[in-house]
Amino acid sequence: VQLAESGGGSVQSGGSLKLSCIMSGITYDSYCMAWFRQAPGKEREAVAILDTDGSFDYADSMQGRLTISQENAQNSLHLQMTNLLPEDTAVYYCAMGALFPFNYCSMSSSRYTYWGQGTQVTVSS
Repeated sequence: VQLAESGGGSVQSGGSLKLSCIMSGITYDSYCMAWFRQAPGKEREAVAILDTDGSFDYADSMQGRLTISQENAQNSLHLQMTNLLPEDTAVYYCAMGALFPFNYCSMSSSRYTYWGQGTQVTVSS
């Protein structure tokens, strides 16, 4: 499995960005997808998760400002971010892991086996 993110960049506070992740080599029927971020000096944290049945969840810190979606035809995962704040500045990572043996996805990074290389998002005030 390979994941490749794109769409990061620099925006001013209040701006929007759409991140994309092309996923290839997937052999699972059911799996979890997620977007994580890691700011300098901080731990990596999940901001959005989505499973192949369409169930999703968002981190409280970004609730109401994110939309996670999957485009099956292109096997891509997207993250639309709006009203970005300077504290959203981080490297954003796409991640994927098997749903089995659990039947739910999680915000825990330990549930995700495959990771992209990350894309930088910088929000200036």
